[in-house]
Amino acid sequence: MKKLVLLRHGESVWNLENRFTGWTDVDLSAAGAAQAVRAGETLRQHGYSFDVGFTSYLKRSIKTLHLALEAMNLLWIPVEKSWRLNERFYGSLQGLNKAEITAQYGEAQVQRWRRDPQEHPPALTPDDPRFPGHDPRYHTLTHRELPLTENLSETMTRVLPFWTEHIMKAVHQGRNVIVCAHGNSLRAVVQYIDHLSDAEVAQLDIPTGVPLVFELDEQFNRIRHYYLESQNGA
Repeated sequence: MKKLVLLRHGESVWNLENRFTGWTDVDLSAAGAAQAVRAGETLRQHGYSFDVGFTSYLKRSIKTLHLALEAMNLLWIPVEKSWRLNERFYGSLQGLNKAEITAQYGEAQVQRWRRDPQEHPPALTPDDPRFPGHDPRYHTLTHRELPLTENLSETMTRVLPFWTEHIMKAVHQGRNVIVCAHGNSLRAVVQYIDHLSDAEVAQLDIPTGVPLVFELDEQFNRIRHYYLESQNGA
């Protein structure tokens, strides 16, 4: 049996402000930083250790992994970053308040934008300052890889090559792996591992800062999964 730990980043400043975030590089809130530390402490309490970590290009994910590993005295392990683990790209919704968008477009439409794996949020244009083509961290991406908007199915499509070629390769080598990423990039991973339908993944919600453990057989089929709770009840 192999174990894999998934961790959604702690609460971000824009989570707190109820904004669509996507690839916007916002920081953790104070509560989010505390969640990250608590996640590391919980993993340590349960006897977990890691050989390698994977995370996105976004600071809320990078910092969450850093704080969790610091709480485990594991800052020395290698960490590989990839844009493929970034949050889903929310197009022109990024930075906008969810309640205000709901008032404008209606709850049903906003829910489809957020949860329907085939639904695209409104696209932005390449001259928009939010377009990732203006960001030096994405300078190696091709025109086709730079999103203007993205649905969950497309998020899965860009996550899976990294999942297969890097994360699963490390697990196959017998390394203990932690992946710290985002609500939608992790939803794509869980949909793939658990063979969830679009209707089932639409109901999936992954909490911030709580380690999610997958137990896998030798063929990487899921045996079971569960969230780790702090042993001190925190």
